Amino acid sequence: MEPAGSVYVSYLKIQSSLADDSTNGIAENAAAISKAVRGDSMKMLDPKVADQADALASAKDLAGAREAFKPLSRSLIEYLSKNGVPSGRFYEAYCPMAKASWLQADQDVKNP
Repeated sequence: MEPAGSVYVSYLKIQSSLADDSTNGIAENAAAISKAVRGDSMKMLDPKVADQADALASAKDLAGAREAFKPLSRSLIEYLSKNGVPSGRFYEAYCPMAKASWLQADQDVKNP
């Protein structure tokens, strides 16, 4: 599960930056997601995840990054729901204002 694992490590860094109202590290971590997905010989994650990560990496500002984060989050949530994950490893949160869900590492909601 190494390729998928590295994707989620980078994803959680992005989520944390967005929750801090920052774009620091977003482009680099999104590029790492894209590279991991494209380089995965087992094709664990759908190739659209790489495209979604590329869109996030090219976001010009915080608002654009938040919008690009939504489809990436949906795809990764879908992957976990289909493939399972050890309990307590990721938590899904939802914002009714943004009408979007995301994953985070703990239960305390940190809205990206």
